[in-house]
Amino acid sequence: MISEGEQDMDAMQDYFLCNSCQNKDFRQIYNFSIRFHGVNFSDDLIYDKLTEEIFQCTKCNKTFTRDDIEKVLDEIRKNVKEKRLASKS
Repeated sequence: MISEGEQDMDAMQDYFLCNSCQNKDFRQIYNFSIRFHGVNFSDDLIYDKLTEEIFQCTKCNKTFTRDDIEKVLDEIRKNVKEKRLASKS
């Protein structure tokens, strides 16, 4: 799910890739809902408005959450940092 993109001496760009088809293009999908729940001090229900954000591969339609993507991006950052430190040694 990592692609080494453009590189020059001072900059490098890697992409999050779909782990099914290696595509780097995604569309954003939102789901809106209301969650009702009771509370101890009242018979009334209270509610929370929720928005779920999903990213769908434009090629194979596989979906990813923002957390899925952030984990891979964190892995990219860690790998690049380790490579830079190793090359300076």
